[in-house]
Parts: sequence; C-alpha cells; structure tokens
Amino acid sequence: MSVQAIAGVSPTSEARIMTEFPSVAASGIGCLIGKLMDSIPVSICGVKLSYLVFGLPLAPLGMLLFLLNRPFGARYILTNRSVQVWSSLGTQRTAVVDLNDIADVELDQRPGQAFFRSSDICLKAANGQTILRMAGVCDAGPFRNAIQRTIQSRRLVQSSLATIAARK
Repeated sequence: MSVQAIAGVSPTSEARIMTEFPSVAASGIGCLIGKLMDSIPVSICGVKLSYLVFGLPLAPLGMLLFLLNRPFGARYILTNRSVQVWSSLGTQRTAVVDLNDIADVELDQRPGQAFFRSSDICLKAANGQTILRMAGVCDAGPFRNAIQRTIQSRRLVQSSLATIAARK
C-alpha cells in the first residue's frame, strides 16, 4: 500500500476536479433565442420589453432544447491531467486535451449567449490555434479559472518531480 502525500490525489491516476454541462446557448437555436430576448432594450417597470414580448412564446422551445441537451448533449470534465468532452449520459469520450498542450484559455461570448450568462471556452495551443472549443458553458469564468489553476498546478508538480528525479 502506497502512502499519498495529499489525501485523494494519486500521482498515477486521473482524478476528476470539475464537471460542467453546456447551456441552451451551446446551440444555434439557443443563441437565436438569446438574441431575441435581448433585442428590445427598452424597459417597462424594470423588465425588458423583449422579455414581455418573446418570453412566453419562446419558453416551450427553450424548455425543449434544455430537455434534449441532457440526454443528447455533452459534458465537460476537468481532471488533474486533461480536459475531456463526454457524451452527456453515456460513457463515450468524444475529445480529450492534455493539460500540457494548453497554452491559454480564452472566453468567447457569441451573440445570444449573454442572455443565458454563458460563453464558449477556447483552449489554445502555444501557436495560438484553438485545440478545443467548449460551447455554451454556463458561468464560464469559474470553469476557466479552474482550468488555468489546474494547468499551473500540473506544471509545478512536473517541475518538482523533475527536480526530485535529478537528485537521484
């Protein structure tokens, strides 16, 4: 039995840190709903006129998109070694990016996503090319920060392990 320096963290296995599901704004139809909901900025008693005009007619479509997103959508998983995209309910991994391959993490809010308070998260390589785009992440800022902190931690751990290995 090996002793772990930090409880629950193993140097040989992958540990899940955070999981996020995309919002309705991940799809083109969802972005269209968001654009319509923000299309009339005039307020009546503190409520946007576009909410009053389009809210009720678009609610069933928004609910349908939300309900279809859960079984047929994706989920984004951050581990101590990679960022992964999995099918929402299944066990099929559709994409994986190693943390060592990520040079920058950017937020890209497309038109219509502001209504849903979501953004796309783009993982960039050192050459500036987008490796992975995670569409419509709700409250994308905290997930982006978690990815950045995990990348930094991973690099510090690898540097420490290299220093220890050089001593032997």
